Amino acid sequence: MKGVMGKILKVDLDTGECVDETVDERIYEKFLGGIGLATWVSHRDIPPGADPLGPENVLGFVPGALTGTGSLVTGRFLVTGKSPLTGGWGDANCGGTFSPGIKQTGYDGIFVRGSSPDPVYLHVDHRGAALLDASEYWGVDAVETEKQLIGKHRVKKKPVCVTIGQAGENRLLISGIVNDRGRIAARSGLGAVMGSKNLKAIVLAGTKTVKAANPERMKEISIEYARRVRNMNLPGLVNGSVFPILGKVLGMNVRAPINGITMAGIFRKYGTVFANTSGLNGDLPVKNWGGSVNLFRRKARKTNPDIMMKRETGKYHCSACNIGCGGEARISDIRDGEWSTTHKPEYETVASFGSLLLNDDLDGIYYINELCNRAGLDTISAGNTIAFAYECWERGLISKEDTGGLELKWGQVDTAITLLRQMIAREGFGAILADGVKEAAKRIPGSEECANHAGGQEPGMHDPRFEPGMGVHMSVDPAPGKHTAGTEAYYMTTAVWDYCGWAPKQKVETKAREWTVTDEGAMKNVTMSAMKQLIDCSGGCLFALMTGLQNWRLFDWLTAATGLEKTPEDFMEVGLRVQTMRQMFNVREGIRPEEMKINDRLVGRPPLADGPTAGSTFDLEGQMRKYWENIGWDPESGIPLPDTLEKLGISEYTGGAG
Repeated sequence: MKGVMGKILKVDLDTGECVDETVDERIYEKFLGGIGLATWVSHRDIPPGADPLGPENVLGFVPGALTGTGSLVTGRFLVTGKSPLTGGWGDANCGGTFSPGIKQTGYDGIFVRGSSPDPVYLHVDHRGAALLDASEYWGVDAVETEKQLIGKHRVKKKPVCVTIGQAGENRLLISGIVNDRGRIAARSGLGAVMGSKNLKAIVLAGTKTVKAANPERMKEISIEYARRVRNMNLPGLVNGSVFPILGKVLGMNVRAPINGITMAGIFRKYGTVFANTSGLNGDLPVKNWGGSVNLFRRKARKTNPDIMMKRETGKYHCSACNIGCGGEARISDIRDGEWSTTHKPEYETVASFGSLLLNDDLDGIYYINELCNRAGLDTISAGNTIAFAYECWERGLISKEDTGGLELKWGQVDTAITLLRQMIAREGFGAILADGVKEAAKRIPGSEECANHAGGQEPGMHDPRFEPGMGVHMSVDPAPGKHTAGTEAYYMTTAVWDYCGWAPKQKVETKAREWTVTDEGAMKNVTMSAMKQLIDCSGGCLFALMTGLQNWRLFDWLTAATGLEKTPEDFMEVGLRVQTMRQMFNVREGIRPEEMKINDRLVGRPPLADGPTAGSTFDLEGQMRKYWENIGWDPESGIPLPDTLEKLGISEYTGGAG
């Protein structure tokens, strides 16, 4: 198969060995690359019951099958392994520049097992792979470590690097892995896995090229997509004031197919921060998920996207991306002037440390963003955890005696910064919070009602009481709690029904249908799961998918790059195969799928008393069962059925029937 390199690098930190493994052609045909390849390796190489922070866990770094082939917006990579946060399947998606660097060293993945007795980093170039001493970098933040290592190994070509900060070194279960000065593979706690292995960084300086089966066709498709994106510049009169109106429109009781290419213009200009005010339709979580947006409506004016754009000093593009939703921003005039610039905070960070804490101090949020980037800390999990602590304080479950004199009052951003620093260092009251909401709730008696998570992982910043499909995906995905797993708001932009015969066509219909349990709704969720796993096999971006498959022509690129004679339905089956492999990993680890669901507060039990989602609740368990039934998993237990494993051709990789 073209588009891939044909082998993986296996690193054993116990022995210091780095060996190549050739991958059979049929594995690529079944799983393509990316997360698909990683599920195959993980089932094979991670023994059942392995300690996530022990030497038997295998940490994977995988680009996609389309990465480096000349396709656009396909430069993302996945970090995979057994999650210390959930005890099951873990993966974290990341942009930046690291993904093509893996392929340029000649590999479709780097998989690391064992644990080094001393800090090391992995260096790979045209001469091979080697483990080098990292003692001088241990304790150094991720951004500075990357800068130093790239400077050390730069010859003709600038290397690429991933590293952990102090949060990963201290094995915080909510730590991630950093590249490109603050782009983080944040979810699933995989930074703690890297820290447990004493692996500080991976530095890659390869020069190999990726060969597509039909490079001319690849170029033709890419030129057309680039043209469509380029033509979607927003008119000069469009500013941040339009997004509350847009949010109201999206919150209306109507669903309809949308040509997603319009999203390209929004992402190009604003990135994700347009949602800071459009989320006032009820999508924005407030006060540890316990308040309505009415509590934050006035405060939200200070996080208007136009205000954030004034700080932007330049656009930021991940590898092979022509949209460029990121941005660089100045922070030299904030706080103590410790740092000069940062990546512009994403919506998730602004919400996690804004509305979730009732905080409107934008300067503080920018500072927190850089603090977390440098420490390698997941802002979604960290924000949820601090919001949990604030509510515990409000309820009288903790006192100054517990917090070391801190008063955890809503809206106090300086307190949040102090707690973050304590968490990163595992010091003071921060040590109680360092491993996320679920573990913190165990340490604070009577706090379970305040603890918002799904199977141990904190939820992304989109409210299921506004988007029930979001809650379903957060609950049924094998790496739960992720806002990127799917929702019908994403689905209606994809046009996937025009390519995949079993994907339900998006009709003009009432949004109220999403609150009912139906086979059609379940099949939309199943389709979205398959689609998300397929783009993670390909190295693609969810934002590109949201521009629509009639524009971002994923299936055509896959055919031209790989040379495989597969239909769109065949490629979508790859996504189903990977989703089921991920679920089977959880099953073999003894996880009961129903225990991975979001907590009652996010379902609307009890419902909010005011605001756009007042009174909203839905039958989460019924929708989960209907999803399981339609994807071919047992509708009562969520365990994939033997017939499904056989149909997808994965019984031999998962140990047979569930």
